[in-house]
Amino acid sequence: MLSLNDTYSTTPEMAAVMSDGALLRHMAAFEGALAAAQADAGLIPRQVAETIARAADALAFDEPAMFAEALKGGTVAIPLVKALTSAVREISPDAAASVHFGATSQDAIDSGLVLQLGEALVIIDREMTRLAEAAAALARAHAKTVMLGRTMMQPATPITFGLKAAQWLLAIAESRTRLRAHAGAALKAQFGGAAGSLGSLGDHGAATARHLATRLAAMNAYEPARAQAAAGTPLPWHTRRGALLALASELAIATGAAGKIARDVALMMQFELGETFEPAEAGRGGSSAMPHKRNPVRCMLTVAAALRTPGLMGTLLSGMVQEHERALGGWQSEWGALPELVKCCAGALDNMATTLAGLNVDGDRMRANFDALNGLPMTEMLALALAPHLGRTEAFALVEKAARQVGSGGKSLAEVVKADAQASGALPGAEIDRILDPASALGATQDFIESALAVWEGK
Repeated sequence: MLSLNDTYSTTPEMAAVMSDGALLRHMAAFEGALAAAQADAGLIPRQVAETIARAADALAFDEPAMFAEALKGGTVAIPLVKALTSAVREISPDAAASVHFGATSQDAIDSGLVLQLGEALVIIDREMTRLAEAAAALARAHAKTVMLGRTMMQPATPITFGLKAAQWLLAIAESRTRLRAHAGAALKAQFGGAAGSLGSLGDHGAATARHLATRLAAMNAYEPARAQAAAGTPLPWHTRRGALLALASELAIATGAAGKIARDVALMMQFELGETFEPAEAGRGGSSAMPHKRNPVRCMLTVAAALRTPGLMGTLLSGMVQEHERALGGWQSEWGALPELVKCCAGALDNMATTLAGLNVDGDRMRANFDALNGLPMTEMLALALAPHLGRTEAFALVEKAARQVGSGGKSLAEVVKADAQASGALPGAEIDRILDPASALGATQDFIESALAVWEGK
């Protein structure tokens, strides 16, 4: 059963993948892979490794009991290893001595996390793809749908809705590319033993680490990370958390990119604008007090997720300041922050992918909102057109004066400028109309949209 926090912040699928039980399952898988790697290195008999792996695969978890014991020892690896050792002992008392041989608690937890994150990134990648595809479809469909550009929450020059969607697309596409690169560096086996030297394994330590890296990489569900992960790391990364935090940072960036889309859509959903609407879903978006409301609930949840991620990243970055060969609190602070960050990212991407896939776009309303400003967003274009005839300073002063008349008198910019002898002497009325047509001021819009689509289609 999902908690209320998970219901708001993530998807049921991701809640299951990032659950405590899932981490325990992956930690047990690490123990089986470790035994197999030690057999590969000639450290333990193959039959012993197979017994451990079989017991690890079938291990049942009494989570409440394990968590109670974890509180005493400060790590859930202790009760897990105890449970696995008991399970192996029932099969082969001799094999039980080789469980967790040479490893430390952090090896099991970090390597389990790596496998857990691999499953999570399969979902994240899929949701990023869904969101990017939906944004790409909007960019194509609305490449010529003129709307008001807005800067600092004020009217600016014209753009198209397709250009806005192309910006959304490129933000997600670029984040997906970076995430894949970071995953290869981060999703690597952790194996250093008590103090990072593998001293208890003697001459077999380095070979075991290499075999373990290969085995855990092959087990990882996230295919883009496997090749780089199989190479392992030069040293254990017990207190060297940079690669993992680079991956976490990109998850935060992806969440922020989804939050930016959500903010845009929600602003355009304001009744006064009415340019976009979240797809209609039965029971979603209503108000407990006002029957007329159509609230942007998916946008709301996405913005909330984006607002949470800086604090979670702050915790992760603060935790990098660790003591000697094993952290006292820094590493442990990741245990709550990182799963929450992953879950927030998945929830944000899912909400916005669903929103954009079914987004209601009112192009007529976009144009009406632009036209309601009586040409004011076109002052830059008009001043630039008059400058060769009047001089830049004089042209900008004339247009500024005309804009004030538009604002106070209710006339359009075209009417005011055509009535000005100086302006009408410089430009004929038909040319003024052409200059003030927003479709003539879109510049590189189409090229930019096509460039963003090309990046995505090349993936």
